[in-house]
Amino acid sequence: MQKQVIIIFGPPGAGKGTQSELLSNKLGLFLFETSKILERQFREAENPKERFIEIDGKKFDVLEEKKLWEQGTLTSPPWVTYLVINEVKNLFNEGKNLVLAGSPRTIYEVERVMPVLENLYGKENIKIILLEIKPEETIFRNSRRKICELMRHSILSNSETENLTVCPLDGSKLVKRKNLDDSETIKIRIKEYAKRTHPMVEYFKKNNFEVKKINGEQSVADVHEDILVAIK
Repeated sequence: MQKQVIIIFGPPGAGKGTQSELLSNKLGLFLFETSKILERQFREAENPKERFIEIDGKKFDVLEEKKLWEQGTLTSPPWVTYLVINEVKNLFNEGKNLVLAGSPRTIYEVERVMPVLENLYGKENIKIILLEIKPEETIFRNSRRKICELMRHSILSNSETENLTVCPLDGSKLVKRKNLDDSETIKIRIKEYAKRTHPMVEYFKKNNFEVKKINGEQSVADVHEDILVAIK
């Protein structure tokens, strides 16, 4: 198969999910969203048998990880990395090419996930996009954001969508993400991004991965067009 991986990262609210979904549809890539993997794990953890997982001799409590996530703090990197690497390997074995929305998220993760991606897909087939927006734009977008209950689509906040109550894509109810998108939690998430995620730029440079920076404050269509140019 013609191998391809696109990694999109950036601050909360930068449009990672939206742009990844557009690329998935346009290029036939599997949309890999760490947040959905985590949400699935949190649901399964309600079953006592699924609550604890042991990684490298250390036991992680998935419900405690859920509390971190709801507070805006990044969940434990070893646990997330374990989930991501397993998922990547499974998808590769199924012949899937990927667009990763917001993954990896920390230096710990990137140091372990990127070698796996490089080994499976080849460095030349990996494109990295950084969507840049200002902190005040993150707060504005996320405090107004809604998602649908069924497929977890994120609905952009603008004059055309502010009165929507159902998702135009699947018809399910639109809701706010409890705790995660309140203003104080968003501020924590911004600090977490600056401290733990943005430093990945230096990792990419040191390991000869080119990072294409895109202005994420443009319209969705303009951001999408810039990404298409950047990945050619």
